[in-house]
Amino acid sequence: MTETDRAIIAKRVRDGQPDTTEIRQLAAAAGYEVVGECTQRRKPDPALQLGAGKVEELTEQVEATGAKTVIFDNRLGPYQVYNLGNELPEGVAVKDRFRLILDIFGQRAQTRKAQLQVELAELRYELPRAEAKTSLAKREERPGFMGLGEYDESREQDIKSRISRIRDELERIEETEQDRREKRRESGFDLVALAGYTNAGKSTLMQALAEDLEVGENESIHPDLDPTAEREDRLFTTLGTTTRRLDLERRDALLTDTVGFISDLPHWLVESFKSTLESVYRADLVLLVVDVSEPIAEIRKKLMTSHDTLYERNEAPIVTVLNKIDRIDDAELEQKRAALRALAPNPVAVSAKAETNLEELRARIHEELPDRKRERLVLPMTEDTMSVVSWVHDNAFVEDVEYRDSEVIVDFLARPAVVEQTRAKASDLAADA
Repeated sequence: MTETDRAIIAKRVRDGQPDTTEIRQLAAAAGYEVVGECTQRRKPDPALQLGAGKVEELTEQVEATGAKTVIFDNRLGPYQVYNLGNELPEGVAVKDRFRLILDIFGQRAQTRKAQLQVELAELRYELPRAEAKTSLAKREERPGFMGLGEYDESREQDIKSRISRIRDELERIEETEQDRREKRRESGFDLVALAGYTNAGKSTLMQALAEDLEVGENESIHPDLDPTAEREDRLFTTLGTTTRRLDLERRDALLTDTVGFISDLPHWLVESFKSTLESVYRADLVLLVVDVSEPIAEIRKKLMTSHDTLYERNEAPIVTVLNKIDRIDDAELEQKRAALRALAPNPVAVSAKAETNLEELRARIHEELPDRKRERLVLPMTEDTMSVVSWVHDNAFVEDVEYRDSEVIVDFLARPAVVEQTRAKASDLAADA
């Protein structure tokens, strides 16, 4: 580790004991070595977040450890960053949890959409700081490098213009993805989304539930299918979306994994990733995954965070998946089921890692997905009939096919849109005959 990678964690709480577990995990995910922490229980200091005496203690820790970054688990206002930058030794960067999360997002963003969403979030984070620099400059208080950065008179307007351009491009990307979702539905695919708190095991569950990548005749409408959903014990492994075919016997379905939720995110940060979350909001079913091995209070908090994120825009039924049951015994599982009944009234308990109870989960997915219509289609025997029968096999669950001298009878279950398409194809065959 270099000195630049060494960091001290700071956290202030109004009541209780400061818990730095999550911010330490976030710091590690961003590549920092945490070499100390400084916590305090008091109301927030308007100028420094911590009290003046505690900031002196923080300064001593920085000097003793050689840390070059101080990471606050609190949200810091622009002037607090500026004031802390002036109090701490020269060359020490000050970041709050949201700046840290943006750093992690920036490291993980691979696709154009993910990169745009990260940039949008960063610009929204920077805008009030640019406005603060303008205010300080007018008072002839030039912000230092490790406070808010150098003053640039045109920066505020540049940020606003860039935000507008990114929003326009993300809207175009979302229109393309919405068209893809509709084409998938028209081709008979149900859309299932994985949601939940970061590190709950969503990517592991996807690997356990998904088939191989092969999507047969419908490959042309799945250019984003990814056979390699990552499976790692770290935060924010999945930043964009990963889609694979779901292994269900009687349905064609696609499963999408998305960025994990995290507590205490400001509205502007969630809104910046609206395009990625659309794959959850517009799904036919959402699997809300939680780590059931954690303490009940922690699970309850994370379920509430997830429900808050989904509440305003989600249109689909939600099935709560209690993951990692291999880490607890049956008695603890039943205790947690009872304690969480209000937030998760009828959950499915699984272990994605051990592949326990996955058949029960598949059955529940099948039960919760939109009803299929039963259809009995009579097709005249023409030279094009077999291609229509093949199309029905690709887009519906075929229960029986009966071949007669002058016609073919197909009994199947399918989404209503697919049933309408098969009727149109049958009419075309009849007209040709």
